[in-house]
Amino acid sequence: MQASQEPQTSSGVHSLYHQSKQKIEPYCFSPLQVLNSDSCSNRSQGAEFSFQTCTEQFFTLESTPVPDYVIYNSPSAVSVSSNRSPFSPPCSLSYVSDVHRSSDNTYNSPLSGYSGVDDDKNLMHAFMELRNELLGPESDVDDSCSFYGVAPQTSSLSRFKRILEMAPNMELKRVLIACAEAVSEGDVSTAEALIDILERRVSVSGEPIERLSAYMLEGLRARLLSSGSIIYKKLKCKEITSSELISYMQVLYHVCPYYKFAYMSANVIIGEAMENENRIHIIDFQIAQGSQWVFLIQALARRPGGPPYIHITGVDDSQSAHARGGGLELVGQTLAEVAKSCRVPFEFHAAGMSGCEVQLENLQIRHGEALAVNFPYVLHHMPDESVSTMNHRDRLLRLVKSLSPKIVTIVEQESNTNTAPFFQRFCETLDYYSAMFESIDAARPREDKQRINAEEHCVAKDVVNIIACEDTDRVERHELFGKWRSRLMMAGFSPIPLSQSVSTAIMDMLNEYSANYRLAESNGALYLGWKNRAMSTSSAWR
Repeated sequence: MQASQEPQTSSGVHSLYHQSKQKIEPYCFSPLQVLNSDSCSNRSQGAEFSFQTCTEQFFTLESTPVPDYVIYNSPSAVSVSSNRSPFSPPCSLSYVSDVHRSSDNTYNSPLSGYSGVDDDKNLMHAFMELRNELLGPESDVDDSCSFYGVAPQTSSLSRFKRILEMAPNMELKRVLIACAEAVSEGDVSTAEALIDILERRVSVSGEPIERLSAYMLEGLRARLLSSGSIIYKKLKCKEITSSELISYMQVLYHVCPYYKFAYMSANVIIGEAMENENRIHIIDFQIAQGSQWVFLIQALARRPGGPPYIHITGVDDSQSAHARGGGLELVGQTLAEVAKSCRVPFEFHAAGMSGCEVQLENLQIRHGEALAVNFPYVLHHMPDESVSTMNHRDRLLRLVKSLSPKIVTIVEQESNTNTAPFFQRFCETLDYYSAMFESIDAARPREDKQRINAEEHCVAKDVVNIIACEDTDRVERHELFGKWRSRLMMAGFSPIPLSQSVSTAIMDMLNEYSANYRLAESNGALYLGWKNRAMSTSSAWR
């Protein structure tokens, strides 16, 4: 089969997702996490941002100034010279790319989004702001408290006593934060009292913060009882049928653009990189139901000069097999039927294992095939050097680099929950999932039983895992794009600039969703955000 000698037009790549709905429904990845930052001015309403010049700048080791970025909110994109994250409002006294909170966002806590770098003074300042808000500036909290705000015991007891007195009338989010701090400090009696108060205020069918609080409360209880891994495993393996699980995942897929963002950006990037190749091998490290590749096969079938030979290796784990109702052979059969109907020469290879188990011999690498590797929301499940000396996260990246791939696509949650200590991690999780639950709330009625089931079965387990589990039991370990960038470059990769076709395709897709979703490009990555909060990034490497 001859490859096309004519370059594929951007419109051809752009059309990858402008096709009729297929029988196969996409499989949702695990939910995402987020950022936060303070703003000295309110964000303008509608689709436009207001920008001002900021005279004071703050950097950390992982948050050095980045090149210009572009925010896509209207047909005319605005190019802005800035040293901060694409969604961070200017004049923000925040960690660049690490902290994003806007005064008009309802889902941010005063202690959100910390990057994990050693900036004790800024973190302590945030703690004191919260305590002053709860207790008043004349409270007896000692300023000499440690990094996590642990005051001398007498001050701590007095502080928590006042918190317990105020808790019934406090904002729900503040009670959660106070409870998490009590758990962090080992104050069991205070934590249990606050848990009792929280139980009367949470609801899986209430406002976004009430729904999220119900699951975060379970995480706090599990951590307090040192039963995090047990409860997490029960949530993960709850007895529901595969068809039920698929239906819940489809709810999230359709009401949120996060997963379509992963599918679409990777497909456009890979389609452009392979436009002149006649033998293509795609390794997908989270193939799920394989529906992502239905669209790419159909697009490549229309390529001038005839379609290429397509070889797909699907890596997957037992959880995805349960969601499908069977092993990877089901994915192979579906994709083979699609390829046959399009007259595309096709081969599927199954690697039914987690990414941690993958070795070179599992990938069926062949000479003469142009290689594309896809990492969709999966690398954060690989334990790194902080968990195991095996460091599967970096090992897998080095293995892929040794294969000399033509293109590598990575989509990850923009959050820092990997090495952050418990309380810091709790606040970041609260911030992120508040944004996620708010975005879900914009698409489905609160009493919608499908939404309730989707959040319970597809989101709650991740929340509990982040809050309650440690060491090898904690599998949700997200990193910010800056850290991923460092890992990739240390493994020998170089970033590939994204074409306009990628952002154009994503912007067209976002037209189907709330106007509060944002798209921005910065430092070689495409950012998807909710309001001023970066939720996910997509990038390409070689």
